[in-house]
Amino acid sequence: MALLDCLSPMWSDVAWNKTRHGQGHFPKTKIPKPQVLQGVPRQFSRYGLPFNAVKESLRSIYPVPDLVLLTCSMTYWYPGVLSMASLVKEIWPDMPVALGGVYATLCSRHARDLNAFDLVVQGPLEDPCNWERVWELLSAPAPSIPSDREEDFEQKEFFPAEFSVILGSRGCPFSCDYCASSCLYPRFKQRSFRKIWQEVSTQLENNISDFVFYDDALLLYPENWLLPLLERFSGMQNTIRLHAPNALHVRYLTPDICKMFFEAGLKTIRLGLESADFENRPDSKLTREEWDYGLRNLFDAGFCPEQIGAYILFGLPEQDPDNIANAIQFAHDCGVRPHLAYYSPIPGSKLFPKAVENSPYPIAEEPLFQNRAIWPCYPGGFSWEEHAKWQGLLKKA
Repeated sequence: MALLDCLSPMWSDVAWNKTRHGQGHFPKTKIPKPQVLQGVPRQFSRYGLPFNAVKESLRSIYPVPDLVLLTCSMTYWYPGVLSMASLVKEIWPDMPVALGGVYATLCSRHARDLNAFDLVVQGPLEDPCNWERVWELLSAPAPSIPSDREEDFEQKEFFPAEFSVILGSRGCPFSCDYCASSCLYPRFKQRSFRKIWQEVSTQLENNISDFVFYDDALLLYPENWLLPLLERFSGMQNTIRLHAPNALHVRYLTPDICKMFFEAGLKTIRLGLESADFENRPDSKLTREEWDYGLRNLFDAGFCPEQIGAYILFGLPEQDPDNIANAIQFAHDCGVRPHLAYYSPIPGSKLFPKAVENSPYPIAEEPLFQNRAIWPCYPGGFSWEEHAKWQGLLKKA
């Protein structure tokens, strides 16, 4: 099996932007904008490895593969995977190509209508139906799926990296209106501490020092795997750094968990504030009392304000801009850094129908218009003037 990661910085012959603790910008190449985006005042770029480097890497694969599996995360990234499918067919005209991932699951009809893939896999590969269909492309009988279903989403590290991802669960039980997590993973499912620590230990042996939590609901049932993991990390602050870039559920930040996070070496914290209008939230995830409680516990544990950021939803359909500004000011007043979480209309989410009604773009028909960078549901769409205004509010002391 060969894996080609076009976003990997480990290629010695390709210049890559400098990173700090594994964090940094991907290199990008400006390319012509699709016709439908000509009116958007932003550049259109291809991120990651240069096209010719990717092409030569594919040509050098030996032996020639029997099947190519492609994946695409964001729905509006599909031009990239379409380009890759075309390149694969150029090199190996008879090669079967299967597409999976978020785009294939949420926009399966759109993906099939491109007529670029021999198979579009909707949902997890380990689904028995999907498993059978992939093996049918090879005209081979499908081997049995492992009975230990915990291994359904085992983390694999194929090559050295600057950081390692820790994924202890799939899904989220909260089903927020703007999120499609429940469409991708209908059940919230956690892995065992044993398997997670086995993978982390391998990375520690490879001198990895930065570990990133990517769970949607990291703090749920922490006794199952998170607390034992933090106990193992305790006292290693001088050799490792932990990061939690996904929004943490503030109500679960108890004094004990905050203390364990601090002792384990957590450096990057992002909180799911979303809105400071606690009385009129569209969900029941957070109250003002819970916000104060969680933030106080973080500060009492020893965390500095510079380590803590608060995500604020931006660009929801029918959202009052004053609500955004008030949340930014609220975060400043609480001593944490505000970060705008730009809304992307996601097919399958509860809020998507309202987004379709409010957006001036045909977001249901063309996934390119689901790109959060164009502010698809913000009045007037993206403009550099509005961007400067909001950035000014974010930087306000």
